[in-house]
Amino acid sequence: MVSYKFQAEGSHLSFNYPLDLHFTCSQCGLCCGDTKQKTRHILLTKNNAETIANVTKHPIACFANQTPEKTPYVYEMKKTPQTGQCVFLKNNQCTLYEVRPLICRFYPFELSTNGEGVYTFRATEECPSLCRSEANASGNALDETFFTALLVLARAELEDSVSRTGGEHPAFQGRNCSNGI
Repeated sequence: MVSYKFQAEGSHLSFNYPLDLHFTCSQCGLCCGDTKQKTRHILLTKNNAETIANVTKHPIACFANQTPEKTPYVYEMKKTPQTGQCVFLKNNQCTLYEVRPLICRFYPFELSTNGEGVYTFRATEECPSLCRSEANASGNALDETFFTALLVLARAELEDSVSRTGGEHPAFQGRNCSNGI
């Protein structure tokens, strides 16, 4: 892990990220549905759901169910019963790629905080496109610029979502965010 600090919108943010990672999505679809080992929960903020509804011209109830007590996420994407995959995955292609939810933009990473304003990115072990060594690297090298952009994206999306739902998101208030983002 490497520690990095930067200033965004008048506040200082610190985060840790894994070293020597390379990644380019191979469009395998693993992250878009359930596996034998894991049931996916593709969570949506209110903003994510409204954007998808606007783009697809479908009401939110057609593609998502409400999720109580998962603030700032208020919906969970529906999956096809036959495959357990996101309803917007067709031939291993995301039909919403340009407006995909925050949680999808983060994959194969998770973000958590220690409650003292230090964030930590962790990589999943299951993604076949994530390479952990330079010797076998086939994707783009991930550095502080990549992780800074993800943190800024999360901050903007979650703060906007929380302000629209009237709640508070602990990850950006200096409190513990035990579920990650």
